[in-house]
Amino acid sequence: MATGFGIIGCGMISRFHARAIADLKGAKLVACFDHIGAAAQRLGKECGIDFYTNLDEMLADENIDIVTICTPSGAHMDPAIAAARSGKHVVVEKPLEITLKRCDKIIAECEKNDVSLSTLFPSRFHRCSRLLKEAIESGRFGRLTLGDAYVKWFRTQKYYDSGNWRGTWDLDGGGALMNQAIHSVDLLTWLMGPVAQISAHTATLAHKRIEVEDVATATLRFENGALGVIEATTAAFPGTLKKIEVHGSDGSVTIEEEDIKSWEFSKMTAKDKRIAAEFANVTETGGGAADPSAIGHAAHAQQFREILNAIKKGEAPEIDGIEGRRSVEIILAIYKAAETGKAIKLPLKKDPDLKSRQTSD
Repeated sequence: MATGFGIIGCGMISRFHARAIADLKGAKLVACFDHIGAAAQRLGKECGIDFYTNLDEMLADENIDIVTICTPSGAHMDPAIAAARSGKHVVVEKPLEITLKRCDKIIAECEKNDVSLSTLFPSRFHRCSRLLKEAIESGRFGRLTLGDAYVKWFRTQKYYDSGNWRGTWDLDGGGALMNQAIHSVDLLTWLMGPVAQISAHTATLAHKRIEVEDVATATLRFENGALGVIEATTAAFPGTLKKIEVHGSDGSVTIEEEDIKSWEFSKMTAKDKRIAAEFANVTETGGGAADPSAIGHAAHAQQFREILNAIKKGEAPEIDGIEGRRSVEIILAIYKAAETGKAIKLPLKKDPDLKSRQTSD
């Protein structure tokens, strides 16, 4: 019998979840929910599934084994907890939530109810990301020295004006960092290891009627001693593919979205040359750089497949709640460093007291 999925929140990203689920062998999309009836009905009709405007009614459906949370970022906690209490496994679109306290509540509730919890970071499942991770773990870089993430995207004013939740602290949880660059923040720390200290600047320079940053820069010191940079913006016309750079005493690699732009080591092999050639022009979409809908769903499908396999084996998924929490902690530390002008040490003991932010838990 196919594993049944339900989608909570029927905005743009829910379509990518639906397509990814449709690609999975042994999985079936059963139903969707949105408190806005027209949104639920649209997705229901598009996918030929039941649609609900009452969450409890959808969660009572015994054909649903897993729910995916696609609501605005600051509205992930309540449906995730409700799903866990209904005995459903929980998959949350990034970020897990917008405060550490909320992340911890979701994690605790899933543990209490013995259900699986996953956070979606499909960039980890790109083949180039996997190859880079393998090269780091096998020691190809020698001593890691620098790890950088660049997300220089563009969003129009119309994008922010299209929903009253966009660009707000309460529901977006932040701007270019929390909404867009969090994929690269997750990828960078997955590759380089934990962050020990952060200094930062943020600004709102090109957009009106938003509370959050559209430009951010941060300098990092990793626990292994390497240094790094995070640059994030939604104000860089026309928008470029996100980029990760990793450097060490014996190697340097640059990836842009799914492309490997450089793959150089002090001791090159025939396999290295094949990798550099094979992954030179892989990216087929705009990667979300200028159009948030211009992304593919293949990596989502790969992560959903990993989640399904983990659940069947009774194991934790690769990107669980703790993994999802890590990038939120880093971004909150960046906001605190920018606000105070001081270097912030990690791990944070609790959510930072950000004066600009009025989010309640």
